Amino acid sequence: MKIKSLALMFLGVSAYAHFGMVVPSNSTVDDEKEANLQITYKFTHPFEGDMMNLALPNEAGVFVNGKKEAIKGLKELKEDKFSYFTASYDVKEPGIYQFYMDPKPYFEPAEDKFIRHITKTVVDAYGYGEGWDKPAGLKAEIVPLTRPYGLYKGNLFSGVVYYKGKPAKNVTVEVEYYNTKGLKAPSDTHVTQVVNTNEHGEFSFAMPLEGWWGFAALIDDDQKIKHEGKEYPVELGAVIWVQTKEYK
Repeated sequence: MKIKSLALMFLGVSAYAHFGMVVPSNSTVDDEKEANLQITYKFTHPFEGDMMNLALPNEAGVFVNGKKEAIKGLKELKEDKFSYFTASYDVKEPGIYQFYMDPKPYFEPAEDKFIRHITKTVVDAYGYGEGWDKPAGLKAEIVPLTRPYGLYKGNLFSGVVYYKGKPAKNVTVEVEYYNTKGLKAPSDTHVTQVVNTNEHGEFSFAMPLEGWWGFAALIDDDQKIKHEGKEYPVELGAVIWVQTKEYK
C-alpha cells in the first residue's frame, strides 16, 4: 500500500510540473507588420492549463546586442482568479532578442519549497541569425545548441543547462507542450516528458507537435528562503520556450 501511494504521489508530481512562461506572439519577425510583439508571462501547468498566481516579476527584460533592457508597462490580467502579465515590445532593428523573466519565488506548500523559474525565449528579427547560442547572463539558463526558432514539428531541440555560468550535469529537464487545443494525453506520465543532462550539461528532445514547447531544467539553488520562521530550499528553474510550425 505504501509503495502504491508513493507511486501515485510521484505520478501526480510528474503530471503537474510547474513552468514559468515567456511566450511572444511569434518567434520570428519577418516584416514591419509583425514588429509589435505581444509577450505573455505566466506561471502554469502548460499542458493541463492550470494556473498559479504570478506576482509582478522581480525583473522582466530583453537581452539584445550584448545588453539587457527592461521591459516596461507590464499589464496584470486574471485567469481563473490567478494573475499573469502581458507586455508589448516594438522591434525596431534586426537582431536576436532574448526575452526573459526572473519572478518572485513562489511558495509551494505541497512540495515544501520555493520555486523560482528564470524563463526566457528567443526571437529572431529580420533574419539576423547570429547570437542565438549566446547566454543572456542569467543565474540559471538554457543556452540552445539548436537554433531556437524557425523550427518544424518533429525537429530535435538540444541545449546546454548553465548554473552560475557553468554547465550543469545530471540535471533533470522537464518538457511540456503548451496545450491550447484541448488535447488529451494517453496517461498522466505522458503529460511531462523528462530527460537528463549529460556530464557536459547537454540534453536533446524531439518535439512531435506544432506550437510552443517549454523546457525546464530543475536545479537545487545554493540559497534558501526564510518563511514564517523556517528556511526552505529553492527549486531554481532554467526555462526556455521554443516554437515549432508546420508547412503551410
